[in-house]
Amino acid sequence: MDREHWPYSVALLSVEQMYRADAAAMAAGNSGTALMEAAGKAVAHAVLKRTSAGDAIAVLCGPGNNGGDGFVAARLLLEAGRTVRLGLLGRVDRLSGDAAVMAGRWQGAVEPLSPALLSDTGLVVDALFGAGLTRGLDGAAGDVVRCLAASDVPVVAVDVPSGVDGDTGAVRGVAAAAVETVTFFRRKTGHLLLPGRALCGLVTVADIGIPEAVLTEIAPRCFANDPAAWRREFPWPRAEGHKYTRGHAVVQGGATATGAARLAAAAALRSGAGLVTIASPPEAAAVYRTGLASVIVREIGDGAAFEGLVGDPRVTALLVGPGNGLSATTRDRVLAALGADKRCVLDADGLSVFADRPEALFDAITRDCVLTPHEGEFRRLFGQGEITTDGDKLARTRAAAVASGAVVLLKGPDTVVADPSGVALINENAPPSLATAGAGDVLAGLITGLMAQGMPALDSAAAGAWLHGEAARLFGLGLIADDLIDHLPAALRRLADLAA
Repeated sequence: MDREHWPYSVALLSVEQMYRADAAAMAAGNSGTALMEAAGKAVAHAVLKRTSAGDAIAVLCGPGNNGGDGFVAARLLLEAGRTVRLGLLGRVDRLSGDAAVMAGRWQGAVEPLSPALLSDTGLVVDALFGAGLTRGLDGAAGDVVRCLAASDVPVVAVDVPSGVDGDTGAVRGVAAAAVETVTFFRRKTGHLLLPGRALCGLVTVADIGIPEAVLTEIAPRCFANDPAAWRREFPWPRAEGHKYTRGHAVVQGGATATGAARLAAAAALRSGAGLVTIASPPEAAAVYRTGLASVIVREIGDGAAFEGLVGDPRVTALLVGPGNGLSATTRDRVLAALGADKRCVLDADGLSVFADRPEALFDAITRDCVLTPHEGEFRRLFGQGEITTDGDKLARTRAAAVASGAVVLLKGPDTVVADPSGVALINENAPPSLATAGAGDVLAGLITGLMAQGMPALDSAAAGAWLHGEAARLFGLGLIADDLIDHLPAALRRLADLAA
C-alpha cells in the first residue's frame, strides 16, 4: 500500500462488510427497524420520482430483510396515492425479525409471488433478494424474475437487482435489469463489476442512519476509481520545476509494430513527463523519427546499449512490451529494465513473453512495477498457478498482485487495479468506444508518464485508467487511439477542475 489512508467517501464494501456496518450501527443505538424504515423510505422516494398519483406499482418481496424494505416502501407508496400490489415469496407468518415487524405494519393484501403480479403494472419494485444472495434464483422467484427480465416494465431494485452477487457482480441464475438501484450507506463491489453494473442502472446511495465512523472499524480496502482516491498524489507541474524534475520515461520500441510505442510515448508526454525517449531498434529509427518531434529517439542495437540507457540516473520510469514482439530480445529487455532498479510498466508482449515461465518475471520484480494485462494476457501469465482466470475479477486481480509482487491492472470495461497489500480500485468511466486498437498502448504510456514523475504505482495506474476513460468520454463515438492523445489535455483540465 503506497500510503496510509484512502478516502472512505469512495469506499466500496463487500457484503460481509455491509453486514458489519449494520451491526455496528445497531450496537451504537440504531434499531434494526429504524434502519429498515429509512431504507424503505429511500426506495419509496426513488419510485415516487418516477411515477404519478394513481400509477400501478408491484412490490415483490422476499423472505428476508430485503423483503422488509419492500414492505416499508409499499406502505409509503400507498400512503402517497399510488396503487400498490404486494407479492411475497413465502408466507407472512414465516417472516421473522424486523421484516416481520414491517409486514405487520402493511395493511394491504399480500399475494403469492407469481408472474401475474407483473400484468397491468407501470413499475416494479424488486425487493426479493439483496446483495448477499448465495445461490441461483429458482422456483417462483426465478420464474417471476425471468418474466420481469423479458418484459419492458421499469424496475427499481432494492440493494441490487435480485440474482446479482453483491461482491462479484455475477448473475446467479437470472436477473432483471433495473432502471435504478437504491442501495444503502456505500455501494458494493458488485455494483461496479460486470455484469452487475450493467443491470443496476442508476445507483442511488441512501443515508439510512449508519454512522460514518463505522468505516474506521471496517477499514475498507476497495474503492471506486474516483479522482478523490488519488488526486492528492497527482504530480501537477510546479513553478520551480524543469524537465528533469518532471521525470524521464523510456519506452522500448518494436522493430515492426511501431505504432504501439509511438502512442505510448505520446501519452507519457501528455501525462506530464518532462522527457520521453523511445529506445528503437536501428532498423526502425527512421520510422520513429517521423513521429512527435518532442519524443527523443535513441538507436539501441544490443542489450548493453539498452542497459546503458536505462541505467542513466536521470531516467525515472520504463515501459517495455507494446509492439515489442514475442522474442528473446523482449524478454531480455524486461529483465534488464527490472534489474535497473527503476519504476517499470510492463504491457502486452512484455507480459506474454513470460507465459512459459512467469516465475522468472515475478522473481525479478523488486520495486515499483505495474502490469497491465487484458484477459488473454492475464490467462497466459497467471493461468498456470493457483489463481483462477475466470469469475470474480476483484479477487483474481488481488491474487495476481500478491503472486507477482506488482500492481496489477486487469483491463476491461470494469478495469480493476490492485496492489500486493490488497488495496484495490474499480474503474467505472470507460466508454465502450475504448475497445479499439492502440488504446491499451495509450494507457500504458499514461501510467509510465505518471510514474516517471514520482506518483506512487497504484495511484499512477488508477489515475491513468481514469484519464484514459475521461479522454474517451470527451471525444465520444468514432474514437481511435490517436484521439485519446489529443483529448488528454481536456481530461487533465477536467481533473484540475475536480481537484480545485
